[in-house]
Amino acid sequence: MLIEKNSAYEGIFYVGVKTTGVFCRPTCPAKKPKKENCQFFETAQEAALSGFRPCKRCQPLSAPTSLSPEVKQLIQAIEANPQRKWTDRDFDELAISANTARRQFKKYFGMTFIEYSRARRLGLAFKQIRNGKPLIETQLEAGFDSGNGFRDAFSSFMGVVPKENGQIKVLTMAWIETILGPMTVVADDEGVYLLEFVDRRGLEKEVANLRQKLKAAIVPGSNPIIEELTEELERYFEGNLKEFKTPMLTFFGTAYQQRVWAELCRIPIGQTISYKELALRMGDPNASRAVARANGGNQLSLLIPCHRVINSNGQLGGYGGGLKRKEWLLKMEKQMIKP
Repeated sequence: MLIEKNSAYEGIFYVGVKTTGVFCRPTCPAKKPKKENCQFFETAQEAALSGFRPCKRCQPLSAPTSLSPEVKQLIQAIEANPQRKWTDRDFDELAISANTARRQFKKYFGMTFIEYSRARRLGLAFKQIRNGKPLIETQLEAGFDSGNGFRDAFSSFMGVVPKENGQIKVLTMAWIETILGPMTVVADDEGVYLLEFVDRRGLEKEVANLRQKLKAAIVPGSNPIIEELTEELERYFEGNLKEFKTPMLTFFGTAYQQRVWAELCRIPIGQTISYKELALRMGDPNASRAVARANGGNQLSLLIPCHRVINSNGQLGGYGGGLKRKEWLLKMEKQMIKP
């Protein structure tokens, strides 16, 4: 589809290019990126929320039909200052009424101007967090005066209601502060579906996939499962909890992934095994890459301890939460089992 520049897929998906930080139409005339550098999105809003900016060559925010002058002006205004916090009163500067901006932007892109501009701000903020910028600085630059407002905006955009909303399952998302940085949890009254560090690359896509698979709406809030997990995480990071009891829900993984995750949970705290050893435990000594991929597909950080798997040479290997966190976690867990 992407290589062929097939116009039949116009409006069906957008592609984010990790090496350039832009998102494009399927028919973009630019040189096609490598597959491993691509991230696909159903909407421009999802691409913006992931920190990508519109490509100047293919102009993905320009509909196949001609845009009205007002919409073109709005797009230019966002890209001139993507971190700006827009309000209805700001439209006076553009000589456009707030109602016109809302109606026309919604007509072309399925979202309001304010919704898209906010997604751009949040996307930039998430990108800065991933690059190591302090959370408080990122929050203020994104136009959020309070941490609560930033967390609520994060949860709100990550929890967009799915398009097909018959028989919606409702999940709850919360933001949990830890010594290693904020984490986000998605759970219902039965268990936890997702627990990740907020700066994990691809988190937005994980949440979107979870929402799609379960046909679920994800709303900010709390429930008994999240309260239990929050208490357990606090005790764990204090060095006072060796085993999590909060129920986990992993049925959305493949059968192979679930087998690998179950094996990970058998690794005692304070110990590590190699990817090769994990492959042997799975019954296939040549499956090191397969088990590594299954590790990477784990969406229950800490609860399923994929950080306890390292390279055969003793080096840390990979970790979705970052190698510094992995090193810290392994050292802490070793301290916990000392007599």
